[in-house]
Amino acid sequence: MATAPEEEYLQQLRSRATELFIREEWNHSIEAYSQFITLCTHHLSLPQSHSSSLKLRKSLCIALCNRAEAKSRLREFNSALQDCDDALQVDGSHFKTLVCKGKILLSLSRYSTALHCFKMALLDPQANGNDDFLGFWQKCRKFESLSRTGFLDLSDWVSNGFPGKAPELAEYIGDVQIRKSEISGRGVFVTKDIDAGSLILITKAIAMERSLLAGKDLCEDTQLVMWKNFVDKVIELVRKCHKTRDLIEKLSIGGKEDELDVPDVDLFRPESIGEMNSREEIDMVKLLAILDVNSLTEEAVSANVLRKNNDCYGVGLWLLPSFINHSCSPNVRRLHVGDYLIVHASRDLKADEELTFAYYDPLCPLSKRRDMSVTWGIQCRCKRCKFEVDILYYKKELKEIEIGIEKGMDVGSLVYKLEEQMKRWKIRAKEKGYMRASFWSLYSETYGSEKCMKKWGRRIPILDAVVDSVTDAVGSDHRVLKILNEEMKKKASGSSGDGNLEMEKVFRLAREVYGKVMKKHAMRKLLELCNAD
Repeated sequence: MATAPEEEYLQQLRSRATELFIREEWNHSIEAYSQFITLCTHHLSLPQSHSSSLKLRKSLCIALCNRAEAKSRLREFNSALQDCDDALQVDGSHFKTLVCKGKILLSLSRYSTALHCFKMALLDPQANGNDDFLGFWQKCRKFESLSRTGFLDLSDWVSNGFPGKAPELAEYIGDVQIRKSEISGRGVFVTKDIDAGSLILITKAIAMERSLLAGKDLCEDTQLVMWKNFVDKVIELVRKCHKTRDLIEKLSIGGKEDELDVPDVDLFRPESIGEMNSREEIDMVKLLAILDVNSLTEEAVSANVLRKNNDCYGVGLWLLPSFINHSCSPNVRRLHVGDYLIVHASRDLKADEELTFAYYDPLCPLSKRRDMSVTWGIQCRCKRCKFEVDILYYKKELKEIEIGIEKGMDVGSLVYKLEEQMKRWKIRAKEKGYMRASFWSLYSETYGSEKCMKKWGRRIPILDAVVDSVTDAVGSDHRVLKILNEEMKKKASGSSGDGNLEMEKVFRLAREVYGKVMKKHAMRKLLELCNAD
C-alpha cells in the first residue's frame, strides 16, 4: 500500500501532467503522464485495500487516456492506440477512452473499427447532449458508408462556391487489383465493367506541400524548398507509422520494373493494419528515388482541382495511384479536393482493363508527346502511339499540316484537309479519334471561331461528332468539355425547342471529366466557373 508521502507525490505528478495537457504542451505532458503511469502501475502491484485499488485504477485509466490523446496530437497513432487498449483493459467501458480510440482510428481511416468504439461510447450517459462526441459519431457513420459504397456527393460545397476548407473525405478502393502490366512493371486493373464517371479510388495524400504561384511559375529556389519540406514530412511520417513505411517501400524506384513484387491491393485498403517494421534506419537513397518517381502535382493535364487553393502549386504522394501507368489514350482522370485524390473513369471501362493516366498532354501531336516522353523518362508503346508512328512514316500530308500550323495557315482549311485525307486513307472509328485528338488545337480554334465556321462549317464534321470520337479514343478532357459547353449553350439559346436535350450532352461529358460527385445544379455552377476562367 502506498504511504501518505507517496500518495501526495502521485497526486502532484498527476496534477502537473494534467496542467501540461491542458496547456497543450504535448511532449512534456507525455513525459509527466509516463512517470505517473509507471508509479501507479507499481503501486497497483502491491497489496492494498480495495478502495485504494479502485482509486488508483481509475487514475491510471484517465492517465493512459490523456497520454493517448497527447500522442495522437503528435500523430503518434500506433503508440496512442496501445495506450487506449491498456486503458480499456482497466475499464472496458471508459467513455473518454472509447471516444479517444474512435478518433484515432478515424484518423487512420479504419472506419468500421472506429464506428464500433463510438457505438460502445454511445451507451454511456455522458454521450447524451455531448455535441463533440455526436459530431464524431455522425462523421464516422458518413465515412464508413462512403468507404464501403464509394458514394460521394459534393453538391452543396460546389454550389455554395467552395466555402471554407475543402471537405474531409473517406478513403475508398473500388473493384481493382494490382497486376503485372504489359505497359510497364505493375499496373492497376478493374475487375468488372465500370461506367464513365464512376469513382474508382479516393485516397488521401501521405504528405503534401504547397506554394503560392503569385501569377507566375515557381523559381528554382522555391521548388527546392518545397521539395525539401515535402521530403521532411514524408520522413517524419514513416518514422511514426510502420504501415505507411511498408507501403511506400512497395512503390517503384524506376528501372527493373519487371522484377518488382506485385502487392495485394487489400494492403492499401483503409482497414488494413499492416505488419510491424522493426528497422530503425530509413534507406534515404531509396526513399528519395521513390518520391522522385511517384510524386504527383495537383496541376496536370489528367487532373482537375476543385477550389484552386488560392493559386497554389501542390505536390504530394498518393500510394495506390502511384501504380497507375501512363498512356496517350488514357481512361481515368483524377480530381483533387484538398489533400484527397479522386480517381474516376473518363470513359466506359471493361473488366480486366488496365487503368491509365495521361502523364503529359494527350491533345497534342505525336512529335510533342515524344519530346515529353523523354522528359518523363518513359517510352510510350500504347496503341495510339504505334498507330500514329505508322501513319507518320508513310503520310507526307500530315507533315504538311504540321507545317501549316507553324506558318499560321487558316485552321479551318487544315481541319478540312485532315478530314479529307482520313477519308482517302480509310481511317475509321477509334483511329480517327486519335488523329483528331493529336490535332485538337486546330479543331478547337476552328469551332470556336464564327468566321471559320461560316466558311468551313458545312464541309467539316459537326462538333458533336468530333467530341464523341476524341473522348472515345483518348478519354474526356476539360478543354473539350469547355468548347462543347459553349456550343451547346448557343444551340439551346437559339432553339425554339427544349434546350435541356442539348445541355444533357454537356452534363454527360462533365461527369466524365469531373466524375459522378455532384448533382446537375452543382455541375451547372461548376461549368459557369470554368467558363469564366
